[in-house]
Amino acid sequence: MLKSLRKVLSLRSNYCMKQRSEHGENSVALPVQLPNCNDCDHIVVEDRENSTTAEDAHVDSKHDANADSSFVHAVINMVGMLIGLGQLSTPYAVEKGGWASALLLIGLGVICAYTSHILGKCLEKNPKLTSYVDIGNQAFGTKGRYLVATFIYMEIFMALVSYTISLHDNLITVFIGTHLKMKFATLTTSQILTLVAILIALPSLWIRDMSSISFLSTGGIVMSLLIFVCVAATAIFGGGEGSNNHSIPIFKLHNIPSISGLYVFGLGGHIVFPDLYKSMKDPSKFTKVSIVSFTIVTSVYTSMGFMGAKMYGNDVQSQITLSMPPNQIITKIALWATVLTPMTKYALEFAPFAIHLEHTLPNSLNARTKLVIRGCVASFLLLIILALALSVPYFEHVLSLTGSLVSVAICLVFPCVFYLKIFWGNITRFLLVLNIFLVIFGFLLGGMGTISSTKLILQKLISHHST
Repeated sequence: MLKSLRKVLSLRSNYCMKQRSEHGENSVALPVQLPNCNDCDHIVVEDRENSTTAEDAHVDSKHDANADSSFVHAVINMVGMLIGLGQLSTPYAVEKGGWASALLLIGLGVICAYTSHILGKCLEKNPKLTSYVDIGNQAFGTKGRYLVATFIYMEIFMALVSYTISLHDNLITVFIGTHLKMKFATLTTSQILTLVAILIALPSLWIRDMSSISFLSTGGIVMSLLIFVCVAATAIFGGGEGSNNHSIPIFKLHNIPSISGLYVFGLGGHIVFPDLYKSMKDPSKFTKVSIVSFTIVTSVYTSMGFMGAKMYGNDVQSQITLSMPPNQIITKIALWATVLTPMTKYALEFAPFAIHLEHTLPNSLNARTKLVIRGCVASFLLLIILALALSVPYFEHVLSLTGSLVSVAICLVFPCVFYLKIFWGNITRFLLVLNIFLVIFGFLLGGMGTISSTKLILQKLISHHST
């Protein structure tokens, strides 16, 4: 799996460097995405001429020659990219929405598998397209490219805030009973622990080697799988005091807008699917890869949701690890896995911005100076993310807002709109109606979820400041 992940990263980074060296400084910098894993959505800078050239064809043929990912590797990569924070919040979402809301989760899984399929169709129609933003550019030109880039950067930023909130919430449980104080700042113990963890993670932002970064990301995949195993073991062997066979409400309609964002966020990974497509030895199997991968991920999320909701009922926390019995060794493993996961994410999540920044710096600067600048800027941004996470420590609401505001657009709306634009006049009436319906559904789901999540965050902030 690690070899396959590194292959995808190597293909993209080599492609960007090749374009840079061939086109020099007379080309226009446009954003494309870098493949990632575990729900990481990225953009880097690609320097591309507006016209088709012999060099473009050479790059494409070289890329195809390096595409050796098998069906199994592609499934492993796609599953690894999808499973992440979503599994922590699914039990909370099932409890708050009722067991019937799991049908929404399954339905969204089917829809996301379909939108993954139509992204593959767009890539199949024009083999020169290599990324999600390339598809946006093909459909709507430069405006489409930059609109997609904006949404991707928004998701990176908001996802990192959510990861940092998760880090904060779980650290205090890992170090329960610990009391820390700082003379020069009024911070709680949990805030100090989170600050220390961020300072430990900061050096990873200075890593420039993509193989090292992919190694960290693979660690994140292992941690996610470990969390699922720990929760399953807790459900089988006992969830501790207060955990038993709780009944789950049938349906809570008023909570659906707020939990829908949690479901969508957990199924988001479409930004990197074009890279997976391009890395496959046989891209014609991409649709099957999407079906198998989303079946696995939706099954994991659904089973995780019902296990957590049945064990803890109305007392289930927004992150299932916080509901598990704190004194059991299996809980400690799950908590440490949850704490380490964000720390493996920061370097890969910041990679696209760092590469973009480095390419915009003057060529008169040497490599060492550029490294220092990108490292300092990335470190500063991570500290801003830390400040936001500590200021708005409401994991479920921030994650839901991210899913509703950004992930719905990237996973549901954009793929359907791109497909309609690129294939306009060549699709059946059924597909036309289906994609228009999904666009409307996405707007409604995202709009209601954004309003609901924003309202809940504001209520929490007002309540906190009033007390």
